[in-house]
Amino acid sequence: MEEWITEELLEKAAQVAEKGICDRCLGRMFGKISTGMTNDVRGAKIRDALRENGREGNVQSPCPLCDDVFDLMGRFADAVAESINSVESDNFLVGSRVDPSSLKKEKEIIEEFELKDCESIKTELNREIGKLALPMIHRPVEFKAPQVVACIDTRFAEVSLDISPVFIYGRYNKLSREIPQTVWPCRVCHGKGCPRCNGTGKMYQTSVQEEIGNIALEMSGGKEHFFHGMGREDIDALCLGEGRPFVLELSEPRIRDIDLDELEARANRSELAQYHYLRFVPREEVQRVKMATPTKTYRVKVKAESKVNKEAVINSASSFKNICLDQRTPQRVEHRRADLVRNRTILWVKADNIGDDTFELTLETESGTYVKEFVSGDEGRTQPNFSDTLGIQCKVEELDVIAINDQ
Repeated sequence: MEEWITEELLEKAAQVAEKGICDRCLGRMFGKISTGMTNDVRGAKIRDALRENGREGNVQSPCPLCDDVFDLMGRFADAVAESINSVESDNFLVGSRVDPSSLKKEKEIIEEFELKDCESIKTELNREIGKLALPMIHRPVEFKAPQVVACIDTRFAEVSLDISPVFIYGRYNKLSREIPQTVWPCRVCHGKGCPRCNGTGKMYQTSVQEEIGNIALEMSGGKEHFFHGMGREDIDALCLGEGRPFVLELSEPRIRDIDLDELEARANRSELAQYHYLRFVPREEVQRVKMATPTKTYRVKVKAESKVNKEAVINSASSFKNICLDQRTPQRVEHRRADLVRNRTILWVKADNIGDDTFELTLETESGTYVKEFVSGDEGRTQPNFSDTLGIQCKVEELDVIAINDQ
């Protein structure tokens, strides 16, 4: 008798064997005892020891616990391999859905006999199907972060794939004052399609996200794209210079290693936005981009209600150096933002191109600063503000983001 088969184990095994279960299920009830063998071999050894003691138990067919599901592992492995080979990945993992009645019976046996060293039927199926499928897939198994998980429903031999997303980092320039950064669902129908949106479900026909995302989706055979930007600019603002960092997420891509040079070239045929520095990144990059709070540099064209004095404009601009603002939620966004007073810092402001009642300001601000309201004052909701300092009411006519200072 094997050394690991103790009298205590035999006593438990004799009681379990009375359930009429197969060798594999018997071995699995003690699956964490000893190593270097499969559960069916372990179960056979235990039953041999029981037989020597006249207590082998009456094996029923089909097995009342697993219903002989392990006889179908070859079929399951073929289905798993076929599904995984239909997509591109560097690795894979096998999962399973098991008949709930088998899981219930297993739980009852474990609890009835207080078994502490058992292995679940799901774990064994996953491992054994994976071992059979591996030679047909030619990719390594990955347990921590698999790119594709093939889940086999053992009741129907049907496979569903859980494909991990692809993440692409880049920077974009927004060249139109008529498109948003991301897909904007119609306010009336909330994406369902209505007369207001001509059935598109969108407030705007395209966006920075869609100009690259739709192409990437086509190239990857993915299901959906998501856009994660390092902040965003207003629809009527441009984003120039080196551009704004973003991560494009592609869900369920059937092709992972798409040609990023081709993606960039095709996306840059757009006259609305341009994209640069594309590269694949891990999931963690999404959080880094979304949580970053770099300062931003803007250039704004300003219109004053009356003629301005050049020296006064220059002096007003230079007075804003490391100045903290109290900015109550602007009137233009109060319908979708909490009514709060936010503290934001203006690092510096420079004025040039000063005309009779127009001028330009270049300024660097803390992330989250409402630049239009800093200039206008927003009827006193931003204090201090440029209009009050100059003594003439002003408003921003055009706003450009010229730098995201994240380097």
